Amino acid sequence: MIDPLMLEDVRAGMAGAGIDALVLRPSPDFRYLRAAPLPGADGESYLVVALDGPPTPAGDPAQAAALVPPTARRVAVDPQMHAAELFALRLDAELVLASAVLAPLRLRKRSDEVAAMRHAAEAADAVLLAARELAWFGATELAMARRLRAMLAETGCEGAAFVLVAAGEHSADARHRPCERVINPGDALLVSVAGRWNGYCAEVARVFAVAEPPEDFDAMYSVVLAAQRAAVDRVRPGVDCAEVATIAREVIDGSGYGDYAAARTGRGIGLSPVEGPWLAAGERFEAGMTVCLEPAIYLPDLFGARVADVVVCGEEGPELLSTGSRALHVLEC
Repeated sequence: MIDPLMLEDVRAGMAGAGIDALVLRPSPDFRYLRAAPLPGADGESYLVVALDGPPTPAGDPAQAAALVPPTARRVAVDPQMHAAELFALRLDAELVLASAVLAPLRLRKRSDEVAAMRHAAEAADAVLLAARELAWFGATELAMARRLRAMLAETGCEGAAFVLVAAGEHSADARHRPCERVINPGDALLVSVAGRWNGYCAEVARVFAVAEPPEDFDAMYSVVLAAQRAAVDRVRPGVDCAEVATIAREVIDGSGYGDYAAARTGRGIGLSPVEGPWLAAGERFEAGMTVCLEPAIYLPDLFGARVADVVVCGEEGPELLSTGSRALHVLEC
């Protein structure tokens, strides 16, 4: 159920943190350890990992608690565990988050993890390429988002982490969710597709224009592309993660759009759409880390542009998992 080498790393982390047992529920951490639900448990099974003995699944929190060694004094629980589950455990031990052990291990992706993310990125690329042939004019954001979600499922992805369609002034809202707004000629169109393959996520975001780009949009969009290229080129082992965000911001600031730059240049991605590494000072890139680089410029009430791609930090430098064109594509009405 769990790779022996992975289990060895997990237990080394537990010992180093003074943790006697892990109790996990279905979650990204659960999936990372390749824990399979108990037959008949409807997927809501648990996993207990002690410092010795085989990792053991349980059907409910009470069963999980019974598998924790009675001498355990410090138990790490899944970060996504609900309050009712924690109370049901009834453990006479100090409870800490399992992410203290598993988050550092999840930072550096194995080759099979990268392969799954590449599949997800390629699927998103394929959907966005096919999306160029769809009839956008007159449709609503919500209808097109549903169409893209269905197309993603047709690629074999196990699900969509999210799908975004934002037209016109909505493309300048970083928190926008698809709604009944009708897509019209002259709209800038921000489209993002994030799929899952074997549990792993990859997002690809592109910008279209309907019939013709808004005035001055081309110039702004070229700045976003330049910022992303600069950020991607800086991803390599040993580089401070914050430098990637800084160099993208410097490109945007130098263009005069600094006041309208998105607060976030990127984030780590893997089993979760948002996870480490964080683009913050003190963290350094290591081979195997994966980030979604997504610089953006948002002009309130007018339009915005964001381009997103997943980048792997390789031994020799960056590797983009999505290869589709980033050029502004004008959709026919």
